[in-house]
Amino acid sequence: MLHSTPLITTIATALGLALVFGFLAVRFKLPALVGYLLAGVLIGPFTPGFVADGQIAAELAEIGVMLLMFGVGMHFSMDDLMSVRKIALPGAVLQIAVATAMGAGVAHFWGWPLGEGLVFGLALSVASTVVLLRALEARGALDSMNGKIAVGWLVVEDLAMVLVLVLLPPLAGALGGKGPDGGGNLWLTLGITLLKVSAFVALMLVVGRRVFPKLLWLVARTGSRELFTLCVIAAAVSIAYGAALLFGVSFALGAFFAGMVMRESEFSHRAAEDSLPLREAFAVLFFVSVGMLFDPKVLIEQPLQVLAVLAIIIVGKSIAAAALVLVFRYPLNTALNVSASLGQIGEFSFILAGLGASLGLLRPEGQSLILAGALLSIAVNPLVFKGADWLEQWLESHPALAAKFARSTDPLSELPMATDEKYLSRQVVLVGYGRVGKRLAAELHAQDIPFVVVEQNRERVEQLRANGITAVSGDAADAGVLIQAHIARASMLLIATPDAFNVRQMVAHARMLNPHIETVVRTHNAAEAALLAQENMGRVFLGEDELAHNMGRHVLERFGKAA
Repeated sequence: MLHSTPLITTIATALGLALVFGFLAVRFKLPALVGYLLAGVLIGPFTPGFVADGQIAAELAEIGVMLLMFGVGMHFSMDDLMSVRKIALPGAVLQIAVATAMGAGVAHFWGWPLGEGLVFGLALSVASTVVLLRALEARGALDSMNGKIAVGWLVVEDLAMVLVLVLLPPLAGALGGKGPDGGGNLWLTLGITLLKVSAFVALMLVVGRRVFPKLLWLVARTGSRELFTLCVIAAAVSIAYGAALLFGVSFALGAFFAGMVMRESEFSHRAAEDSLPLREAFAVLFFVSVGMLFDPKVLIEQPLQVLAVLAIIIVGKSIAAAALVLVFRYPLNTALNVSASLGQIGEFSFILAGLGASLGLLRPEGQSLILAGALLSIAVNPLVFKGADWLEQWLESHPALAAKFARSTDPLSELPMATDEKYLSRQVVLVGYGRVGKRLAAELHAQDIPFVVVEQNRERVEQLRANGITAVSGDAADAGVLIQAHIARASMLLIATPDAFNVRQMVAHARMLNPHIETVVRTHNAAEAALLAQENMGRVFLGEDELAHNMGRHVLERFGKAA
């Protein structure tokens, strides 16, 4: 009976074991993704016992890739990328180049050909967006400047990998894989591929951006929730399939652009929310199918190679990223957090490894090494973050050593000598110039109250100074940055950033430097607001409370009952 229903057997076994191992992983404070991969290892051909149908698992994985990339496209924000473009764009490109070179160099040392080494290095160069987002959420740092830089960095990595997925098939022959040979045919094939991709992208951006949002609107008008969800999923899968059939591009690229055009709709948030359960279910099947390709014997037979891969992912990539962030004159805290965020690999590495294997550009041993690196790097990523925190504290306790990483040559890290005296005494120190900080700054300016902005985004500080606003670049959790904002003589510390992770450090340093300073804190979490008030962090404002208060006051005024 089981052999007559291989599809049901594969799905039931994969989801059931993924649930069990995912639950165990979370209980051990590991990402659930580790459990999904282990479930795949258990039902794969390299371990004893039940073996799932590999062909069916591979097709389910293709659907998983489509929906995974559709989700990436729906959450792709050009605004988020542009806000950190000066560090994320060059930083990510250089870090990919460094990590690829390290991976290719190690592969060359092992005697692999250039093409295999290149694919191997690329697979080690890109971090998992899923793991990163969940790690930042767990630390409450997703909306912080460090979080935005890390996410922007990952967006650039994702876009680079999309380009690799497009270019690798026509280049496979020249790299020693299955495909057109080098010479004139290579350039012809490459040109045709780029022409097809350009036609598809143009079609999606010109026609798709108008058609699919309107289609969503028409379906939403029916009031049927199931029809709306069906429309979203059908669009994702159909566009991905049509792109592969008509334009010869990968399912992944087609689904990515389907998500991008769907984002243009006013119903994009609902589309993301309604399709989330199905997207996550098939993403689980994708990770399980990836785990099925892992041969555990590689851990025993090639432990040194596994350690080399792990060293590239956790140490090599992290050091390269930290160095690049420091070169761009961001603080040590940002460098350590971004480097810890990138010290793992995930879904794009699996997709690239699968493509490389299908093109004859990656041997099974290489796939197993990539999977081993992913499993171990994801499992230890929380420890990498803790190690980064410990290193930062250790450096702070050794001022002479920490001074070597200080941005003494950065003109934006201190106020200009010609700063007006009114910004140096009795001023308000405003931390953060995001949506809330910008409105607070406008109110202070309108009332002619002097203020100094402390902002981690260097590009934003440059723009503020160009607009005549007094600002300092740096992390307000660093006492040195607060000193540059002249906190010792300030009248108020106004924390407008939602960075709950560092707010206590900001207040502690401010009170140490100025015991009489008044502190005002913003938060968007009721439990965090209660905790901050209990810890005497100053006046705490909760977004929902203030919104309800102002709406209630308006209603009372309309009924003539305002106090």
